[in-house]
Amino acid sequence: MPLDDDVTGLLDLIEPAMVAIRHDLHAHPELSFAEFRTSEVIRQRLDELGWQVEDCPTDTGAVASLEGQSGRHVMIRADIDALPVTEETDLDFASETSGVMHACGHDVHTASVLGVADLLARRRDAGNLVGRFTLVFQPAEEGLGGARVMVERGLLENRSIDYVIGAHVSSLAPVGVVGSRAGIVMSEVNAFSILLEGTGGHGAMANVAGNVVLAVSSLPARLGEVVEGLSYEGTDCACAAGVINAGSAPNVVPRRASLQGTLRTFTGAQRDEALARLDALVASTARDYEVSARLVLSESAPAVVNDADVVGVVADTLAHVPGVTYLEMPPVTPSDDVSEFLARVPGCYLFVGGAPADGSGGMHHSPDFVVLDESCRVFAEVLTRGALALARR
Repeated sequence: MPLDDDVTGLLDLIEPAMVAIRHDLHAHPELSFAEFRTSEVIRQRLDELGWQVEDCPTDTGAVASLEGQSGRHVMIRADIDALPVTEETDLDFASETSGVMHACGHDVHTASVLGVADLLARRRDAGNLVGRFTLVFQPAEEGLGGARVMVERGLLENRSIDYVIGAHVSSLAPVGVVGSRAGIVMSEVNAFSILLEGTGGHGAMANVAGNVVLAVSSLPARLGEVVEGLSYEGTDCACAAGVINAGSAPNVVPRRASLQGTLRTFTGAQRDEALARLDALVASTARDYEVSARLVLSESAPAVVNDADVVGVVADTLAHVPGVTYLEMPPVTPSDDVSEFLARVPGCYLFVGGAPADGSGGMHHSPDFVVLDESCRVFAEVLTRGALALARR
């Protein structure tokens, strides 16, 4: 598929503003459903670029549209929230908000899709924009609730969207590498809590029976049993703990304790099997430690499933972009609630490399997570070219 010759030149013009926005958002991160400043930055920029800023179904986030010449209607999605992580990098635009950090790259996503907005607006002004475009800046991806709430409150109603496209920056791949695949690309996620209650008592007389500290401490090492032998096309399912709460004093065995974690599977059968195993693990822990224990499921998001035809169009387009190497990737265990949109509208979700060449980027969700500014340019180019190709179908 031939490339649009003006995109590269326009990227040269918009890149400085895009990077400046990324730095500003990174320095001022906000948690799920509290992204008020971020949303205002987005809306102001969209208004400056001549997009029609529409009513957003959630209190935070933004929705905007742009009309070109007759063509398909493409939705371009970015997530905007940060994580409750204390940043430990030496970036000169590091987080100024204590205990909150863009530790997964949503600052890059937001700034880059605003770059897409700039590119498409410039093409519209030049009279060579084909298609209709809706930008969705989604809150609360990290909380697993943002996309679902937007859908439930009518985001997709009366919009006649033909395709969805989006991407996630990666600290594990170098700048210029872009990956995706047809079918399942990211796992389903189910968040859960295990709530335990025992007898409690004096620390000097603690024993196994009724001791919720011992009971809850035994669980993290055993969560791997829940997904043992479960894999999809070579990628293992995952189950892990993220939060343990127990106690208020060193000499008191508490009556209550809890564990919070996530289960990641790829198919419905795997989910059902893993949940049954998790329930059995909770029951056996209760018996072993003579406590009461129950499993509570909370937020969830389905697996991210790409449409094969849409992936084919985007991959064919990216194969001709200088400086971009497109790879077909295996499925991965991280999850993303962009799946709520892709379950209703055919589309494609990609990964865009942003890792420093020396390997110092850190893992996603870690205090030393870093991706390069150069990823913004590739991110914006990939989504712009992909969206334009889909609009012409």
